[in-house]
Amino acid sequence: MKFKAEIILLVIAIALFAVSTFFYSYEGLAQGFDYPYRIYAFSFVGCGSVLMVTASISYSKRSKKTI
Repeated sequence: MKFKAEIILLVIAIALFAVSTFFYSYEGLAQGFDYPYRIYAFSFVGCGSVLMVTASISYSKRSKKTI
């Protein structure tokens, strides 16, 4: 993977983490649903983590080839 693609993956991961913090802390107005979007926050964190791991593995493989 190219450096630009790795940076894009990391930026998307950071954006997903930021969105997930909003979803995790959002309190619904309906009674009985204190945090209705918490499951979405967990899925965004999972996707962001996968993207971050993919970018870091790609970077480490590429950096080993240059040594």
